[in-house]
Amino acid sequence: MTTSILEQIDKINRQLTVNGYKLTPQRETTLMVLLENEKDHLSAEEVFMLVRQKYPDIGLATVYRTLELLAELQIVQKMNFGDGVARFDLRMEGHDHMHHHLVCKVCGALEEIQEDWLTDLEQRVAQEYGFRVTDHRLDFMGVYQNCKNNNRPCKRTSKAVS
Repeated sequence: MTTSILEQIDKINRQLTVNGYKLTPQRETTLMVLLENEKDHLSAEEVFMLVRQKYPDIGLATVYRTLELLAELQIVQKMNFGDGVARFDLRMEGHDHMHHHLVCKVCGALEEIQEDWLTDLEQRVAQEYGFRVTDHRLDFMGVYQNCKNNNRPCKRTSKAVS
């Protein structure tokens, strides 16, 4: 386990403690899986399968409850990209808001945009409507050029976009 993952688990442990929760072995294993696969936007079932490799006695309900707790505490974001599957995405440290996504409707590839492009829009909303935005999420649905030009899906590899 890398120092970065250990630091992130320690930070999340503090968040749990402040909110009256403990970092149980099951929660820690679930967090490790999310941190090790943070670019993959895993479903609860995918998280469960990976957690089970490390913690064979864990049940699906425990993983579901852990993911729901992490979402409630805003450690992860529960999202759906139009495929009917709830996916879980870690909130990035140092970012006020969730990052944005590009979602290809042909191959299903998902890319993250780390830069917050909506700061100016938030300020305008505050000025014109007297509404303070506390969070936002933006997903761009579309088709990659490689998918559009081919008869078969391109199956791009998901990666972070800066």
